[in-house]
Amino acid sequence: MRILLVASAYNSLTQRVHAELAEPAELSGCRHTVAVEVTPHGEDVRRAVRRHDPELVVAPMLKAVVPPDVWAARTCLIVHPGPVGDRGPSSLDWAVQEGAGEWGVTVLEAVAEMDAGPVWATTNFAVPDVAKSDLYRGEVSDAALEAVLLAVDRFASGTYVPRSQDDFTRLPGARTRPPLRQKDRGISWDTDSTETVLRKLRAADSQPGVRDELLGREWFLHGGHAEDRLRGRPGELLATRTGAICRATADGAVWIPELRARTGPGRPRACKLPATLALADRLPALPEVPAAPQPPPGARTWQDIRYREEGQVGFLTFSFPGGAMGTDHCRRLLDAYRAACSRPTGVLVLGGGRDFFSNGIHLNVIEAASDPAAESWANINAMDDLVEAVLTTTDRFVVSAIGGNAAAGGVMLALAADEVWCRSGSVLNPHYRLMGLYGSEYWTYTLPRRVGAATAERLTAGAAPLTASAALGMGLVDRVLHCGPEDFTDDVTRTAAHLAALPSVQTRLAAKKAEAEHREATSPLARYREQELARMRSIFDDPAAPYHALRGAFVRKESAATDGGIPDAALAGRADC
Repeated sequence: MRILLVASAYNSLTQRVHAELAEPAELSGCRHTVAVEVTPHGEDVRRAVRRHDPELVVAPMLKAVVPPDVWAARTCLIVHPGPVGDRGPSSLDWAVQEGAGEWGVTVLEAVAEMDAGPVWATTNFAVPDVAKSDLYRGEVSDAALEAVLLAVDRFASGTYVPRSQDDFTRLPGARTRPPLRQKDRGISWDTDSTETVLRKLRAADSQPGVRDELLGREWFLHGGHAEDRLRGRPGELLATRTGAICRATADGAVWIPELRARTGPGRPRACKLPATLALADRLPALPEVPAAPQPPPGARTWQDIRYREEGQVGFLTFSFPGGAMGTDHCRRLLDAYRAACSRPTGVLVLGGGRDFFSNGIHLNVIEAASDPAAESWANINAMDDLVEAVLTTTDRFVVSAIGGNAAAGGVMLALAADEVWCRSGSVLNPHYRLMGLYGSEYWTYTLPRRVGAATAERLTAGAAPLTASAALGMGLVDRVLHCGPEDFTDDVTRTAAHLAALPSVQTRLAAKKAEAEHREATSPLARYREQELARMRSIFDDPAAPYHALRGAFVRKESAATDGGIPDAALAGRADC
């Protein structure tokens, strides 16, 4: 069947739906012919439909209104991130801000009234205590995929009749609601409790942020984490930690990892940055309060790198906003990795959290730097140092555990481990081309080693997203864990304990060490790094290279005008919600 996906951005959900629908069925060969068009406006939708003449139109994430002549002529399925009966453009924002315990995703048919069409499929889920974007990439994505696949199968049958929304029992909170505006998101630091502040911050963590005044300027606050020890006058800045700021609430405090300056109409959008970097020219002297490497159970605080041990297994988890790893992130994670390797464990798990594994270098920090080329160079070398440390670890078995999505250098970081485990709902983008980069992180060694030279060339040149199952089938990952986002850490813990108990681990370690010695004698890793970095340096130092325009467009959510033949859709590859 010919399916056209229309979306306002090629975000993670659109990528996952695209990859799943286009993936060959096990027995019947190609499942569907799927085209994707980024359609910011209604007229773009109309042109895309004329161009592709699909049998079915599916909108995984569409902010534009589908023109009446389009939905009148053919079935158009809208993926709404809310349960049946919920209507409005800010469904997920309201659910998080109001603390909904259960939510859903509905695939409904486009009609004249927004979100009011008949239902083709719907799936509900429990809402964990996480931020909106994490929820969107996790539980919402899982539910949306289940509902889309069911709706597409029902449409393909030719016999299914979609049901009226009146036929369904409504979840608490499901109703028609207006857009969630900044006036509804505003924080009253004098009176709002920590939990209220957290809900407001989490409901806006990726987009649009919570507008607030701080140190004489207006900012958008992004992300929020409770702090259970520091206290102060409500609204006061209390401390810093690894780029985040701690601010007092009416009854406690919260950590805010990122800020974006409000620039006003007609001015370029500012970059979202680590909070201390954004405030660098006005931040008062505050104590840098380090977090414990192994916090006590139940502690509530901001900590982007953690380490724990269970028996013979060490677990080094990390969670950086948006999956972006700046120079400082890489260096701190390398220090933590080296410390973990000093422990008496036989297996070390890298990752294992529920959201992003890594998306590679930090484009926002690079864009904001006084010398973006120099910061690009520092960042890629810091990434390479980290990957090299993992690649050259021969005294223990290393596992990368990808619980969320990963892209570019983040995928290559995972491939440096002995085994790669991936949650079934993850989306992988093992390529750099859409940002105008050749790539580094030893990809010219690790990627062909895993999938072969021909497949490596196809992945990097084609620049298409991969499902976990497709990655497993080609050997890019070694194991897929079929579980929800909330269960991933526990599943990784159990699987790693089982691995550590196997006698074959020692045999594999001996073979790994022998292979490393042979590699260094014949084709040392330094040669791969040198060749990759030479290509990267030539891009960084060339002001006309498409990378610079693409980077600027990506961080400011603009269209890129380059001569490199790189599609604008690439700019939304990491944009969610």
